[in-house]
Amino acid sequence: MTTKHLFLLACGLVMLNFGACKDDDAPEKDDDTETESVVGTETDDDSNSETDSDSNTNSDSNSNSDSDIVTNPDEEGFEKAATAVKNMRIGWNLGNTLESNSGNIEHMWIERWTDRTPADYETAWGQPITQPELFKLLKESGFGVVRVPVTWYPHLEADFQFDCPGDQAIWANPDTDLGKQIDRVWLDRVHEVVDYVLDAGLYCIVNIHHDTGAEKTAWLVADEQVYERERERFEAIWTQIAEEFKDYDHRLLFEGYNEMLDSYDSWCFASFAAPGNYNAATATSAYNAINSYAQSFVDVVRATGGNNSERNLVVSTYGACSGSGNWNAHLVDPLTQMALPNDPADDHLIFEVHYYPTVDNLAATKRDVDESVGLWTQHLASKGAPVIVGEWGTSTENGYDTYRSNMLAFAQYFVEQTKAAGIGTLYWMGLSDGEARTVPEFNQPDLVEAIVKGYYGE
Repeated sequence: MTTKHLFLLACGLVMLNFGACKDDDAPEKDDDTETESVVGTETDDDSNSETDSDSNTNSDSNSNSDSDIVTNPDEEGFEKAATAVKNMRIGWNLGNTLESNSGNIEHMWIERWTDRTPADYETAWGQPITQPELFKLLKESGFGVVRVPVTWYPHLEADFQFDCPGDQAIWANPDTDLGKQIDRVWLDRVHEVVDYVLDAGLYCIVNIHHDTGAEKTAWLVADEQVYERERERFEAIWTQIAEEFKDYDHRLLFEGYNEMLDSYDSWCFASFAAPGNYNAATATSAYNAINSYAQSFVDVVRATGGNNSERNLVVSTYGACSGSGNWNAHLVDPLTQMALPNDPADDHLIFEVHYYPTVDNLAATKRDVDESVGLWTQHLASKGAPVIVGEWGTSTENGYDTYRSNMLAFAQYFVEQTKAAGIGTLYWMGLSDGEARTVPEFNQPDLVEAIVKGYYGE
């Protein structure tokens, strides 16, 4: 079990249903290491756990065919962000795949003991090589979007040196310049997987993933000084990604960054891990930095032109925190302090949060869902952009196995309520996991059914 999951479970006992308040997730994983899973949470083993290019989605129809696609209201360009969120319907994360990385500067095992091919990284956290048939299964089952998390730092220009003796994998020069140029072979593989998703008739979201978070390898930090130091690299990476896909249609979206944390690695809200559990200066710096990263992301993507001039772009709150819970007045700060970036393209931005409540008490979970949806509407959608829950699941340990009926009821209810509010949802990486992806098949078919029913009805 990773540090994040221990934190989640401890907080869940004291602070019921805290949403995306969690510790980070890049695991320290040896070739033969197995970890316990938390249903739907971002972990290295989650085994417990349409549209075509001319058309866009959603009406109140209960059909999961493409007959309910919403017509593009912007006849001269890409569909608006709110339309895209409706058209994406329900979604899924291709987790523990292209975002896999060593994550720990004292255990850089992928860099030390593999040839560092795309396949070495793609399979490092226990998943098989991704095949296009998986996305056809998702499309046929009623899903409309796949988020493809990608970690980029191992695929830049860093010189990974290991001066340690024996079988240790301590990164000897972690302060080395990571560089700015993405490895062409890695970018080709990302491109190939994106094509798999789009060719299946799905929307696709590509991001910068474990370059953020609580691990020592995270170089993107919610801090004003770090932003100034790393801005050039951040913008260079997004310029390359944007140029790579500038001619792709409206079904490809970019997400600027994943769960970016402050210098204390605080979850729940900025500076929560500081002495006294709050520091105003640290928090202010963190929220200012998040808004600066978001603005830089929008600016550099738009500057590449082509279809990127109107592509729908996703920006996350601090830590992708959901604002859920009432045990601390600062929990809502990641929502209230999030600004809508300035954008020359009208109505082409989307806000993102993540959500992992406990499910041992179903009534309490449903109340938290209602309150959270209200918060996202009040504090984010009101700023002029729709909202997606880019990751969701439960923080309850073995929740799918131990509280199966609650988990299924929560999943259906959550999707029902978010759909009614115009909020999109993408489940975190369960449903089809491990070798099930190669068949492909669902190893949590009842959870798939609950999610699909939540959106399309009985």
